[in-house]
Amino acid sequence: MARVILGVGAGIAAYKACELLRLLKENGHAVRVIPTRDALRFVGEPTWAALSGEPVAADVWAGVSDVPHVKLGQTADLVIVAPATADLLARAAAGLSNDLLTATLLTARCPVVYAPAMHTEMWDHPATRHNVATLRDRGAIVVEPAVGRLTGKDTGKGRLPEPADLFELAVRLIDSVSGDSHAPVPYDGPSLSGKRVLISAGGTREELDPVRFLGNWSTGRQGYAFARAAVFLGADVTLVAANVELADPAGVKVIPVVSARDMHAAMLTTAPSADVIIMTAAVADFRPVVRAAAKIKKDGTLPPPIELAENPDILASLSRRRRDQGPATQVIVGFAAETDPDLDAARAKLARKGCDLLVVNQVGNGQGFGAGENEWFVLDTEGTVTGISRRSKDALADDVLSLVTSRLC
Repeated sequence: MARVILGVGAGIAAYKACELLRLLKENGHAVRVIPTRDALRFVGEPTWAALSGEPVAADVWAGVSDVPHVKLGQTADLVIVAPATADLLARAAAGLSNDLLTATLLTARCPVVYAPAMHTEMWDHPATRHNVATLRDRGAIVVEPAVGRLTGKDTGKGRLPEPADLFELAVRLIDSVSGDSHAPVPYDGPSLSGKRVLISAGGTREELDPVRFLGNWSTGRQGYAFARAAVFLGADVTLVAANVELADPAGVKVIPVVSARDMHAAMLTTAPSADVIIMTAAVADFRPVVRAAAKIKKDGTLPPPIELAENPDILASLSRRRRDQGPATQVIVGFAAETDPDLDAARAKLARKGCDLLVVNQVGNGQGFGAGENEWFVLDTEGTVTGISRRSKDALADDVLSLVTSRLC
């Protein structure tokens, strides 16, 4: 059981924190809610107290004999602030301690997560961007807000990520922390704080006619696992998703695409600003030269043979773009799904593609696409082969990102 501080800022999304609190409690954690004074205008003290089973206070004057403005932060295993308003981010970045929550943030020596929620204009303001960068530089995890419906009729980036996604992030952080019950230890593993990560996911589709296509069995689950893991490590994540039927990961910008050429354009456009590129998508090698304008019907005769053209090699294109335009420090990870993995063939593919790491897995016969677990090996340009035993897609993402962070300058 971990001791979690749930900070609540004064935003309309405060009601969603009730669901996050419920999930944490049901998972067996002790949760102390610390709202700001204005946050109590959105959700009142009785609600927080009833749901948490703990006393609730916004200022430092309640229970002074226990010195809560110091002890709460000292004894916490995790602090998660949801929603984190622009005002709260500013006060935290400035190191103010004018209420119980900001005082707790100053004394906490455990992982601290901020889940921003505000209107798009406020999130994009240079002052907010500066405050976010400051907090990330200090080791805090500031989750990118989701894109969607905001207060009123507004829509854009600034929506609080879903409570279930924040809960998953909280659990990952709790599991990563070691130490005894009286001395929480900050997360000190790999970090992507302040880095931009570009990920591809899913399987591209090449249309034969309005109802049929050439495609593959990729679900996008591996790419989405990388997106979640990169957010956990503090990255600004963009996910180019081809035909994926999964909920957008919390704090991730998702660019939907359909075909290989769509993905090629989206990846090449976004690549120049990326520190890390992870190409997990299963891209169709070929596309029909001609797409029929109407459905190809069965009329007793075979249709003409389908002539195919080669699609662009996205991974090789990304590597060439880095070689010609930089930055040279960019780390590129490729994936190879093989029905019969061969180490020599994998080495040749790594050299041909020009990436830094190549993750190879066997597909078919119940393995690979759609499977919950798989076995892998990772090759790098120095000739090292890292075997990864059978594990989940989330665990694989953690392992590969550890290799990535060791290569970042």
